[in-house]
Amino acid sequence: MPALVRQWAEANAFPLVVFDQATEVEAIVLRGHPCLLFVDGNRAQADGVSLVRRLKLDAFTAIVPVTVLSADHHQEQVQAWFGAGADEVVTGLFSPAEQRARLDAMLVRTERDVSVHPSTRLPGTTEIEREIRRRLESAEEFAVCYADLDHFKEFNDRYSYYDGDRVIYLLSRILHDVVKGLLGPRGFVGHIGGDDFIFVIPTGEISAVCSEILDVFDTLIPLQYNEQDRRAGYFFGKDRRGQLHRVPLMTLSIGIVTNRHRGFAHPAQVSELATEMKSYAKTLPGSVFVVDRRQGTNGEERSGAGSREQP
Repeated sequence: MPALVRQWAEANAFPLVVFDQATEVEAIVLRGHPCLLFVDGNRAQADGVSLVRRLKLDAFTAIVPVTVLSADHHQEQVQAWFGAGADEVVTGLFSPAEQRARLDAMLVRTERDVSVHPSTRLPGTTEIEREIRRRLESAEEFAVCYADLDHFKEFNDRYSYYDGDRVIYLLSRILHDVVKGLLGPRGFVGHIGGDDFIFVIPTGEISAVCSEILDVFDTLIPLQYNEQDRRAGYFFGKDRRGQLHRVPLMTLSIGIVTNRHRGFAHPAQVSELATEMKSYAKTLPGSVFVVDRRQGTNGEERSGAGSREQP
């Protein structure tokens, strides 16, 4: 094993497994989904290029970053590796310090790419948990807001998944632009998946931020329907039993948890309570946000004072 790889892996606490055959590499990538793959470009280059190309053509394995280590720095050889889909090619042209720096940069790019949701480019669940943990450790007052679309499935059924994706992207922009526009770096917006989003803001900004989000949402979302549905304010859809019923236009429900009246030891506790509040918000009509003001684990009150907030 090249000393560069061994030393770099040890410094980053990465365990290393070595394989001699391309088929073995493919099997472990499919089964184990490793963090990184290094390819020795000095041995059987044709086989290596073919392996990299096959891995990068499969959406499941393409996300695994591939770094090629090669003493051959001819332009044609380097182009062949990049043409096959390699994420980095480290050759003897680079000093040892630059080689390590390139590996570090490749790792940063990889962690960044897999931590965002592909459709909205917002931080995903890993980054959401990290942000909540950071807020817990900072001992500052904060609010975790769980936003979810109402009647989204019926909209998808009536129109198309393409229109549904457009609505999800529109919601992501509303949340991001309002939170970042009002709070800048003090606000965080993440995408759990589907039509579920999390944003984290200072407790004192709940009313201003959430009211603005709901106002913008209720202004733009009706424009995603055709004129007939928009004017009526509903359309007829079928329930699970095949019975026709009126489906109202989409609304937005936001369930909010704060650490003002209770403490949390782990992000999972915050997530569980935020999910509960979101489910409660969805039982209320229209676009609303609700704030949990219960104290400890035995309180009963869910309340609020904002104009768009419901008790």
